[in-house]
Amino acid sequence: MHIELLPIPPSELGESPFWHPDEQRLYWCDIQAHCIRAWTPGSGELQAWPMPSEPGCCAPAPGGKLVIGLRDGMYLLDTHSSDLQCLTPLPNDTAVLRLNDGRCDTAGRFWAGSVFSPKTAPLAELWRLQATARGYQVQRMAGDNLTANGLAFSPDNRWMYWAHTGAHRIDRFAFDLATGTISDRQPWVQFPPKTEGQPYGGRPDGACVDVEGHYWVAMYEGGCVLRLAPSGAVVQRVELPLRCPTMPCLGGADGRTLYITSARHGRPASELEGPAPAGSLLSLRVDVPGLPVNFFKPKP
Repeated sequence: MHIELLPIPPSELGESPFWHPDEQRLYWCDIQAHCIRAWTPGSGELQAWPMPSEPGCCAPAPGGKLVIGLRDGMYLLDTHSSDLQCLTPLPNDTAVLRLNDGRCDTAGRFWAGSVFSPKTAPLAELWRLQATARGYQVQRMAGDNLTANGLAFSPDNRWMYWAHTGAHRIDRFAFDLATGTISDRQPWVQFPPKTEGQPYGGRPDGACVDVEGHYWVAMYEGGCVLRLAPSGAVVQRVELPLRCPTMPCLGGADGRTLYITSARHGRPASELEGPAPAGSLLSLRVDVPGLPVNFFKPKP
């Protein structure tokens, strides 16, 4: 497979990429740089919107807007005016918790997991934001995590996937699209932990799903992305020219370009230079297209 290094400066911590079908451009979060970035392949234009804290995840909303999970709550960004509106705060201790990986479901609800920075207890959670007649409602949906990642939905909306990165595990929930509820959490895929003296395959970070229901996951510190069948079996492994991919997404005009963000922050000097420096954005062509990105549904 030909892996392309995109002509974009490295991000400190690239995350939550998505392809905007109307604008034909790629958006992603640069968490440690406190900004949202966008790149238009057709023109080469690169844009950035500074944020007041770490943007863990983002998704499109109608009218050129983005819904964003920041450290203290959920926000709506107008990409034309750069206005940032707080939709709802979170009842979090922002000294140790911030939002991380997330996306919208097909009903327009925004789901975002958190990360517990001390990594001493499984206090990270999963939150769901939805618009109601009374305004915006945020609800805790799950817990027992250290660093929430890998949130994705199956094409038939039967399943929701959620990675427990610190435990090297991906869980699967039964998902009810009509009610926006999850149940019956089960371990889906367990990866080997880091063991001194043994080869390390990495731990599951961000993910996306293609139209066949296969789950593409970035293996942080494993230098690869994996394609997992609905059974959990690894059916494809793509080796990458950098060690810490963070999240893939499928996009481009035909949905068959796999974009992959990566991490630079905290990486050793040996990874910061070379043909594919840490933090670079990669792309490659795949055979099966991805699911189109889901838009957030704001209140009327």
